[in-house]
Parts: sequence; C-alpha cells; structure tokens
Amino acid sequence: MIQWLQDWYSSHCDGEWEHENVIKIQSLDNPGWLLEIEVFNLSSKVAVKKWNLFELSEENWIGYAVENNKFTTSGDPTKLEALIHIFKMLVEKGQVEDAYIYEHFL
Repeated sequence: MIQWLQDWYSSHCDGEWEHENVIKIQSLDNPGWLLEIEVFNLSSKVAVKKWNLFELSEENWIGYAVENNKFTTSGDPTKLEALIHIFKMLVEKGQVEDAYIYEHFL
C-alpha cells in the first residue's frame, strides 16, 4: 500500500498540484495512526461521508470521513496499511462499503 500511495502521489505531481494538496501521516497518542489527504482536486468523485467509527475493541478500530474536501482516517497501531487501502478504494470506486471494512480490516 505504501508503494501505491507513492505512485498515486507521484502521478498527480505537476508542479502545482503538490503545492495545493497535503498528505499527512502521523501517530496518535491513544495509540494509533492518522492519515489526512486533501481531495478537492481529485480527478475521481469521492462521496462525502461523515465520520464513522468501526470498533471491535479499544485495540481494534478504524474510523474515517470525507468532509470539507479532506479524507481523514485513523486507526489502531496495526492499521496504517488499512488506512491507505481505504483511501485507495475511495479513489478507485468513490466509496467504501461499511461491511467491507468490518470484513477485511477488523
């Protein structure tokens, strides 16, 4: 998934896009990961989605939203690859089914 994100980012860099769009990956203190990607200039349509938390336990969770032209997702310390995968699905399909998240990432 890291390679996919690198390739996706590189494919959009044109001398301007990378100045207007931010990708941020950081750790959280609860603990976990946070991934934020500005999506207002995406060529594909990404559906708006209010924050939704998918949680089986305090140690097994993922949440994400697409609001205000930004994709925001976080998850427990084992979920960084899953967070990128959710973004990939949004780019390719425009949405992610809730059942898919439970089936594949939790």
